[in-house]
Amino acid sequence: MNWINRFALLGSEFSQEVQPTPVPQPAWVSRNFDLGQEMALPDDWLVGSEGVEVFAGNGLWEGMSPRATVYSGHQFGQWAGQLGDGRALYLGELETPTGRFEIQLKGAGLTPYSRMGDGRAVLRSSIREYLCSEAMHGLGIPTTRALCLTTSPQRVIREEIETAAIVTRIAPSFIRFGHFEHFANQTKPEARDSLRRLADHCLEHHIQTDTGFSANPYANLLHAVTLKTAELMAQWQSVGFCHGVMNTDNMSILGLSLDYGPFQFMDGFDPQHICNHSDHQGRYAYERQPQVAYWNLFCLAQALMPLIEEQELAMKALETYKSAFSEHWLQKFSAKLGLTAAGGQASQDKDKHLIQETLELLTNERTDFTAFWRRLSDAAAFDQLDHVAWKRVAELFIDATAFKQWQSHYAARLSAEDRFSCASRMHQVNPKYVLRNHLAEAAIQKSKQGDHSEVETLLKLLRHPFAEQAEFEHYANLPPEWASSIEISCSS
Repeated sequence: MNWINRFALLGSEFSQEVQPTPVPQPAWVSRNFDLGQEMALPDDWLVGSEGVEVFAGNGLWEGMSPRATVYSGHQFGQWAGQLGDGRALYLGELETPTGRFEIQLKGAGLTPYSRMGDGRAVLRSSIREYLCSEAMHGLGIPTTRALCLTTSPQRVIREEIETAAIVTRIAPSFIRFGHFEHFANQTKPEARDSLRRLADHCLEHHIQTDTGFSANPYANLLHAVTLKTAELMAQWQSVGFCHGVMNTDNMSILGLSLDYGPFQFMDGFDPQHICNHSDHQGRYAYERQPQVAYWNLFCLAQALMPLIEEQELAMKALETYKSAFSEHWLQKFSAKLGLTAAGGQASQDKDKHLIQETLELLTNERTDFTAFWRRLSDAAAFDQLDHVAWKRVAELFIDATAFKQWQSHYAARLSAEDRFSCASRMHQVNPKYVLRNHLAEAAIQKSKQGDHSEVETLLKLLRHPFAEQAEFEHYANLPPEWASSIEISCSS
């Protein structure tokens, strides 16, 4: 394999070499053979006994350069100082037919940045991350990927004693906003040079910028990250995804969904929904995610100021977030309703009002978000509002009068569209399957008993979330009553 390990070449101030800590009796939980084939990895990586040892942290292949990177960040709005890869370990960077990718173990033991932690991950949280990263990829949302998941009978203490697990994560880069904040908040004179080298590394290898925006490459860097982040937030909103811990150290410089801890795809739609039970103030509630992302970008801008130097230019780059997010949000939700952009600004204003009316309808009854949009996709092809497909949408609501009023407004707007083309487009953007909390929980409980079949089933299902997949029809059912009692926190 062609290992290039460019981040490791930046210097010792960016990372420290550290060996993974072995675990006893490692075993496979799941392997993502599709991703392995995309990357043209050797077959024995995910098949042979040697592979499970490497991806459990018990060994290394030639060319791997295990390191933990240092970063800082704001957590829940407060400056937390130095953080770093406390339980993640960079193994190296590969040149593959589909691009250059870093490989990282999560849960491979102590690093110099573990602070009070043990450097381990547990099976529960690792299954959630493994499945969600691939679920997001299936939805077409930028994300880190998951190559495989291993486990060990080694015990790890969280709220209770749990089983250890290690996720192997893949991304073009795991550089976070916090990497820049780390050097920007140091007083050492050489810190500015380190900050510049990190920015230059991103500009050279990872981020394409619009040189027409300005003559300042670091302002262009901020501008590019701002636009990527704005689009990512609109994508999250469009599928009802809540991250749960949108700290600056969990924000990807590449606009990837990163670090799946207390995440959730909402069941009943609630703009104020808080998926993280550790988020007592609701800082990362669903409706606040776009504004929090802007706040995080402001922190990144502050970190880049020693390089940008012109405050007005930095603010100009940041201000593009508002219009970019609004544009992507309108496009995403218009597509969910099957609406085309014809008709100019006046038509777009009317469509935005219809979108808001739709979301208010869902909010009033906490209507199931995923089920509503998918059933609406089925119904949109029919102009008979008493068609069985429309009845399946209507049965999601208690207030029949409110639903019929909205339905008449929507049907009037649909009269300007080709209904069958409209429905076809809607099926391509409104998923039938998402990783609901209760589905993940069922897989976790089986895996705790040594049966990993449900993890494999969900991995297969979530690769194609827009397809009907008749054999998996029951996975699209409304959640059971017990689903609302599932609590996820920062330890998740």
